Amino acid sequence: MELSKRQQQIIEIVKSHGPITGEHIADQLNLTRATLRPDLSVLTMAGFLDARPRVGYFFTGKTGNELLADKLKKITVAEYQSIPIVIKENDSVYDAISTMFLEDVGTLFVIDEAALLTGVVSRKDLLRASLGNQDLASLPVNIIMTRMPNVAICKKDDYLLDAASKLIEKQIDGLPVVDQTPEGLQVVGRITKSNMTKALVELAGNRRR
Repeated sequence: MELSKRQQQIIEIVKSHGPITGEHIADQLNLTRATLRPDLSVLTMAGFLDARPRVGYFFTGKTGNELLADKLKKITVAEYQSIPIVIKENDSVYDAISTMFLEDVGTLFVIDEAALLTGVVSRKDLLRASLGNQDLASLPVNIIMTRMPNVAICKKDDYLLDAASKLIEKQIDGLPVVDQTPEGLQVVGRITKSNMTKALVELAGNRRR
């Protein structure tokens, strides 16, 4: 986040004289309290300043990088998850290859007749199957998929950074986002490396504004 000259002046005043009221900050800048209100709101919401009733504003001591890291740590999977791409466990490997190509994804989530997660199929799985002499149109994906419980998963309220750690640790392209039901795991979304990139770009963009 790029601060205006006046916002930088406000931070310096609060650093030197905090806790300090909005009226006193305005006096030092020869401005009205109303004129400063938007700047004080921005600095407070961004985390540079904090405010206490009947006490005033004080400097939090955090740098722009620290504030960016704090925001990143609070982002949940639900804020960036995408629509899941699923196939049924009895669908053929040929259908899986076609689906992956048409949807432009690196991972397909495999579900049973009750729409519950039973496994995952990756590009590597499909490539490995296609290198053999098997009839891909008659070979079901449940033969080549990674089965539960050996599938890394995440939930909507998990932190995005924790999901990113799983992607790195498992060396995979995507995670199914699941809801736990009495019957099993229902796939409600997906988190991929692209979602992670989008989050970083948006955070960096907000920081520049």
